[in-house]
Amino acid sequence: MGKRVHNFNPGPAALPLSVLEEIKEEFLDFKGTGMSVIEVSHRSKQFEAVLNEAIERTKRLLKLGDDFHVLFIQGGASLQFTMVPMNLAVDGKPVDYIHSGNWANNAIKEAKLIGKDVRVIATSQDKNFSYMPKDFQVDKDASYLHITSNETIRGTQWAQFPKVSVPLVSDMSSDFMSRPFDARPFGLIYAGAQKNVGPSGSAVVIVRKDMIERIPANLPTMFKYTTFAENNSLHNTPACFVIYVINLVLRWLEEKIGGLEAIEKINREKAKFLYDFMDRSGFYRGTAEKESRSFMNIPFRLPTEDLEAKFVAEATKAGFAGLKGHRSVGGCRASIYNATGIDAVKDLVSFMADFQKKAG
Repeated sequence: MGKRVHNFNPGPAALPLSVLEEIKEEFLDFKGTGMSVIEVSHRSKQFEAVLNEAIERTKRLLKLGDDFHVLFIQGGASLQFTMVPMNLAVDGKPVDYIHSGNWANNAIKEAKLIGKDVRVIATSQDKNFSYMPKDFQVDKDASYLHITSNETIRGTQWAQFPKVSVPLVSDMSSDFMSRPFDARPFGLIYAGAQKNVGPSGSAVVIVRKDMIERIPANLPTMFKYTTFAENNSLHNTPACFVIYVINLVLRWLEEKIGGLEAIEKINREKAKFLYDFMDRSGFYRGTAEKESRSFMNIPFRLPTEDLEAKFVAEATKAGFAGLKGHRSVGGCRASIYNATGIDAVKDLVSFMADFQKKAG
């Protein structure tokens, strides 16, 4: 096997090595079936056991009561930008959105596209989306308030979720399962799997049961949460392999790491190590305001674009993958999701220190 690199990709992203080894180990013969998990029927009792275990683990890790459904829906988080307003906007009531960057913007665009009464009640556009908005008034009649818990591209994150009297809806793609939080105020949470919990190809959607009552009956079958909730995500063939891997990653998180409190501690330590180094360096500059800094995605700039290009090229050669910033903003970015260990971050900081010395 070739040498594995330190993986700082923003998604598809690093998965725990022990999980990859487990997949490899049973890839040709899943649970004694004589078939691979990617060949076995989604209606088989073996696969259904995997699906139900993934749901149970999600509920345990997030401390969800029986008033939540856990669903697996193809189409990633991007499909949820459309499904959320389609299913949860109540006639005659506006939908409130907070615009905190690229991903929030995509959600806003989709809700407008399908003709909903969209109100953008706050934005951080004035400072290039370098912070999470603080001052806003939510319409008490709003169907819901939509927030993006962590902006992958700009590297900003909600330190505390807003306390409001309407159901919260959140795109948690890039910090899902990275910290504990109280799920009760959320009517719906969605997350593309490929950042913290698995490979690409599915979104994990957690919907509070009281939200189901508002779903219009005349929506197309595959656009209705009820279709997934009533059939345990098995109305049609789900992304079986993705769900299988998600279950293994959640088992790793629960049993090897010790749950969300434990992983949050590790995640904060990794981020602090990198931010502290950058803040002291006088060479690397974080782009998010300190109180909104993400502990998942850390974008940074060097003194010149030429140095940035050189940095990314040399880092790649040295075994650090995925450090180029998003094409829309340039610069550099280290994504340090759950499976990217503290060792990777420490090695990266050593490399950054050396690079700075050489660049003078």
